[in-house]
Amino acid sequence: MQLAYNGSPFHGWQSQPGGVATVQSALEDALSKILRQPVAITGAGRTDTGVNARMMVAHFDLPDHVTFDPSSLPRALGAITGPAITVQRVWPVSPDMHARFSATSRTYRYFALTRRSPFFNNLAWTAPRHLDFEAMNRAAQLLVHTSDFTSFSKLHTDVKTNICHVTHALWSPVPMTGGAAWMFEITADRFLRNMVRAVVGTLVEVGRGKMSVRQFQQVIAAKDRCAAGTSMPPHALYLWDITYP
Repeated sequence: MQLAYNGSPFHGWQSQPGGVATVQSALEDALSKILRQPVAITGAGRTDTGVNARMMVAHFDLPDHVTFDPSSLPRALGAITGPAITVQRVWPVSPDMHARFSATSRTYRYFALTRRSPFFNNLAWTAPRHLDFEAMNRAAQLLVHTSDFTSFSKLHTDVKTNICHVTHALWSPVPMTGGAAWMFEITADRFLRNMVRAVVGTLVEVGRGKMSVRQFQQVIAAKDRCAAGTSMPPHALYLWDITYP
């Protein structure tokens, strides 16, 4: 299935014990009610509490004897999950397709307002004035030549490696906002927990003149989360795209 969601009502994507509201648990509950049997779904990644997704992909397996019309599921699911989740389409795939492991890249966008807006305040971060986006982009280009992202990873996670391959990292103005908003777009084969928000927080330190591009490079080399900037608010972060072969 391909879906989108507003992350503000949820404690992230992944199901958690204790009945905590997550996107995964909401979808599994809805699917189980519609198909009248327990259904487990696997997402292409795990977004943190409050993080949004313009595009998320998930898969689920069903026994051969369960038949249904895939085109009817998006509307049925929406009636149960509510307006914060929109399932855009559901379709059959080969048995070896895996929403997470078959993906070849993910793209995130982080939106920053350079002046307050009544329309976007809850969807973007309000930045301090006079950020130096040119310096931030010089620093961002270092990410393309980086492989170890330990400095930007949440501590004590269960991942086996902090190696990621970033192919694109750029700040650019958002069209149709009259110069009132910028976005940071980053694409990689995989992302660590909290990685994008930590990267953006450290780039903002460069934009505010509190860190030089050379010091940003030293943060990367340190392989120490304490060397990087603070984690940015989640409401302005969006999982924007996922690619598959």
